[in-house]
Amino acid sequence: MTKTTTPKEENKQPEASNADQLVAKAQPLIQHLVELRNRLLHIVVAILLIFCGLYYFANDLYLLISEPLRAFLPEGATMIATDVTSPFFTPFKLTLMTSVFISMPYILFQIWSFIAPAMYAKEKRLAIPLLLSSIVLFYLGMAFAYFVVFPLVFGFFTSAGPEGVTMMTDISLYLDFVLKLFFAFGMAFEIPIATIILVTAGVTDTKSLSEKRPYIVVGCFVIGMLLTPPDVISQTLLAIPMWMLFETGIIFSKLIEKRSNTDTTE
Repeated sequence: MTKTTTPKEENKQPEASNADQLVAKAQPLIQHLVELRNRLLHIVVAILLIFCGLYYFANDLYLLISEPLRAFLPEGATMIATDVTSPFFTPFKLTLMTSVFISMPYILFQIWSFIAPAMYAKEKRLAIPLLLSSIVLFYLGMAFAYFVVFPLVFGFFTSAGPEGVTMMTDISLYLDFVLKLFFAFGMAFEIPIATIILVTAGVTDTKSLSEKRPYIVVGCFVIGMLLTPPDVISQTLLAIPMWMLFETGIIFSKLIEKRSNTDTTE
């Protein structure tokens, strides 16, 4: 005997197959979300471990970070804490931010491990040098701010005050000031990487960027004005390196363009 299906059963079969398709599509999404959660947990654990190791030296870290200013303070002048909680929370905040900066290579590695499976082999060959270069450039930007910018800026500010006015900087405000400069210079030193990515992605080319050079220079000074404190020295010290890094990015982008054109002709 042949089994006959009723109209109701025939209607249920497509519904069941559609449900199976939805479940199949949802599973990869859930897997990606689980992997993303695990990557984020690894990042948080790494930051906390570094933080626990550094917190004992929190006050020493603040002495190190405040040395560029204290070197220019008049004799007898000191930094102050205007808030009751500042002596505790300011070194705490500095230690936490230092932990993030130190763990940046591991953070970028986790991000890379998450997105790498979706990339082609050619993209991976280009992305790995860019990833390593971005880490080095970020640290170079911070070092440039600490060893070059800070002495010039603090030397100017401490000598420009009115006579009879003693400079006594709040430790919390000073930390916010230097962290802002660290972040600004660290990101500014990523300009070559951004330029190379834009060119290789086909968003623009080196010829177009070279023609827009005057606008880029003006934009560097505008960005320097927005990212740094309201003084000409900090703005100029950020804008000029940004311009030079932009030119460096164009040079490397031209080399990549020549190489890609050679590979295409072959």
